[in-house]
Amino acid sequence: MGRWQPGAQGRLQHAAMELFGERGYDRVTVAEIADRAGLTERTFFRHFADKREVLFAGQDDFHAVILEALDAAPPELGALPAVVLGLEATGRWLDDERRPHSRARQEVIDAHPELQERELIKLARAGTAMAEVLRGRGVPDGEAVLAADVGVAAYRLAFARWVLDDEHDLPWHLRAAVEVLRAVVA
Repeated sequence: MGRWQPGAQGRLQHAAMELFGERGYDRVTVAEIADRAGLTERTFFRHFADKREVLFAGQDDFHAVILEALDAAPPELGALPAVVLGLEATGRWLDDERRPHSRARQEVIDAHPELQERELIKLARAGTAMAEVLRGRGVPDGEAVLAADVGVAAYRLAFARWVLDDEHDLPWHLRAAVEVLRAVVA
């Protein structure tokens, strides 16, 4: 096999998810993932720091999609609606085709507290970045932080429902979660 095979990262992710599904996350090694993908451990470590990171690849892209849409939101839009618009943008790549992978990934994460922690850190970073964009749009600090954090909470609920529902898309679930939030605070 060539040293720099194209698509190595995707092959490693695919192999890891297959193995996690077959044997469980704790019973899979980096060597086994690399072998299943037809690559070396060295190649694995060029793409991922450890097997946990296989589940969190694309985090920078996730944040970029949200922040770009939030930054492009109409200036007259309030803080929370702008955050929701930013978060809805993730539905462009978390679509019906990716739902089975997202469902399998979430099952692995839900079964391991250390992975749940990593997922929460990812979302907290997204919230911090969204609050910064809101402040740049002239939103006062407290409102920016609260809107971003509330948006993240709504997103967590929406994502959890979306991975289990083959009928509605992620933006639909996000809007539904915001309505639940409004009912709770009313």
